[in-house]
Amino acid sequence: MEVLHPKKLETHPGDSIVSWARGQLEIAREILDNPGGGLLSATQTIGQVSSALRERDLARWEDVVAELERIEDAAVRREFDTARNRLDQVLAKLP
Repeated sequence: MEVLHPKKLETHPGDSIVSWARGQLEIAREILDNPGGGLLSATQTIGQVSSALRERDLARWEDVVAELERIEDAAVRREFDTARNRLDQVLAKLP
């Protein structure tokens, strides 16, 4: 076997990233204030979705990425109702 370079990583090709992002954000919304690591897992998930959308197509997802950053900030400040309401708005923007 000859290995010349790493294989291109394409975990969510095309618009399948949208359904992946929706699923991840729905989970994050549900566990935001769960004791035992819910906040940590939720904010990490929100950050991962934000990064994935930014890397894929920032021009297309710029508004969503900016809102996800605000949501992450609200969650860290334990403003759970605000974070959930904003997550609902983001989920509505994802087709």
